[in-house]
Amino acid sequence: MELERLQKYIARSGVTSRRKAEELILNGLVKVNGIKVTELGTKVDPDKDIVTVDNKKISEINEYIYIKLYKPEGYVTTVKDQFNRKTVLDLIDVKERVYPIGRLDYNTSGLLLLTNDGDLANKLMHPKYHIFKTYIAETEGCISDESIKKLKTGVVIDNYKTAPAKVKLLKYKDNKSVVQISIYEGKNRQVRKMFDAVGHSVTALKRVSFGEINLGNLTVGSWKNLSNEEIQFLKRNQEA
Repeated sequence: MELERLQKYIARSGVTSRRKAEELILNGLVKVNGIKVTELGTKVDPDKDIVTVDNKKISEINEYIYIKLYKPEGYVTTVKDQFNRKTVLDLIDVKERVYPIGRLDYNTSGLLLLTNDGDLANKLMHPKYHIFKTYIAETEGCISDESIKKLKTGVVIDNYKTAPAKVKLLKYKDNKSVVQISIYEGKNRQVRKMFDAVGHSVTALKRVSFGEINLGNLTVGSWKNLSNEEIQFLKRNQEA
């Protein structure tokens, strides 16, 4: 087999995403044939070299799995949490080690994808693929057409202007607004910050779709394997 970059091999082994694998290497947690490696340019032969992460031998995955979960509020989107809060992995019962594609914050519910295909996960999280994620946001106050226009064209948060978004007012209720918004970026708490930028704090937020994949008939806290069509959607976008 051809030589392969170490971080890519770690991702293909289902340990974590390629970006996180780079952090493991830089932090000195990876060894090749018993020797600590901290250079990101290192290449390995998967057929011959023995790679360990945190002193545990890793190997290529024979079968990838792809899952969608209806994340409830009150769960963190990490594998482990330093504050011992509930994580999304507490909701899933599979023998494989899976991890999320992207994140939903603690107080956000809705669609979350998980996989052991680190290479795919790493690519799908990159904004260049323009995969729109759609959310339903409930906000304080009755949002104006002018504010919706600003959200569509981009607002300044954290010293940068957000990319164009798809935004639609669904309804007003009890001096609140229910708004559908689709973005392809994935900055930390981006949707909440975008609404803050136009003066309407988010009181409830749910992600309802990731590109062509939606919640379907999932109930809060439940999960299922992706269909072949949904998997093909992810792989088409990876190759785009």
